[in-house]
Amino acid sequence: MNSCLIPPYILDRIIGHGSERQRDCARNTLQHVSALRHNNGKPRLSTLQARQAMLAGQPERSIHDAGQQTQLPGQLVRAEGQPASGDPSVDEAYEALGATYRFFWEVLGRHSIDGQGIPLIGTVHYGQRYENAFWNGEQMVFGDGDGEIFNRFTIALDVVAHELTHGVIDSEAALVYANQSGALNESLSDVFGILTKQYALQQSVEQSDWIIGAGLLTESINGKGLRSMAAPGSAYDDPLLGKDPQPAHMREFVHTREDNGGVHINSGIANRAFYLAAKALGGHAWEQAGPVWYDTLCDERLANDADFTDFARLCVDHAQQRFGQGSAQAMAVATAWSDVGVQSGQP
Repeated sequence: MNSCLIPPYILDRIIGHGSERQRDCARNTLQHVSALRHNNGKPRLSTLQARQAMLAGQPERSIHDAGQQTQLPGQLVRAEGQPASGDPSVDEAYEALGATYRFFWEVLGRHSIDGQGIPLIGTVHYGQRYENAFWNGEQMVFGDGDGEIFNRFTIALDVVAHELTHGVIDSEAALVYANQSGALNESLSDVFGILTKQYALQQSVEQSDWIIGAGLLTESINGKGLRSMAAPGSAYDDPLLGKDPQPAHMREFVHTREDNGGVHINSGIANRAFYLAAKALGGHAWEQAGPVWYDTLCDERLANDADFTDFARLCVDHAQQRFGQGSAQAMAVATAWSDVGVQSGQP
């Protein structure tokens, strides 16, 4: 599954409202995103199984430089254990891959993206002023941004972890990337993206900004990031990008054929549910709410075309298993989903 960070509706907005240079950058990126989507196939993690798996607890990273071309993986510029290269994109990608590996290993006991020690590969300086980052089923790919709207795409740890989580989802649930299952796919990537950042910074629920892509927008854009998990719809409001269209409740659910049925838009509903659950449980979100969502993702009962209700019911079930039938924690998870208009059953 090829998943890109910047949704097509943002690129469309730039094409309609940007300068000639901005329009060209967005148009070229959007054409590439469309080509990726049309080439979508089964997850390709299995094609890498023949590669030597890394030792449990130890990441095996390699960062490549595409040199503004689009051939992957590009020239190897930093391998595992080598010192910093001095190139911010290379070194940020290297550190972010490591931080994501450490989160999944130390918090959830998962040995890399596939759970079996797959090496982590990243390519930076992809394309010319490429305004996106994506997981292509085998590796991470980062554009440099245009410098006017978007900074380099290695700048935000949660963005890197978000894209790598798509690989985890491919491996576990293979959630269909369309409509509500696609929105769940995007939301889960946001959930584990923000948890990776919180874990790296040792932030509590209250200390986190709950912003996906903080630092990715340049100072010329009126926005905090791409998405707000705490307040969907409030991440940006800018003459060029428009207003963040994410809903926070099912009554605002967006019915559209664009964006694979609104996968980047309606993910705000599930994001808000996770935020509400994490806030109610308190402390570190990776210690209570995070494992419930992870257990749900890994549950064999989770169908690849699951909708919000399906996921919410399994969430409550796993909260009951983890914290006890009728516990305050399980009730908090059920209430979080109810508060966004999703029925999950009672704990």
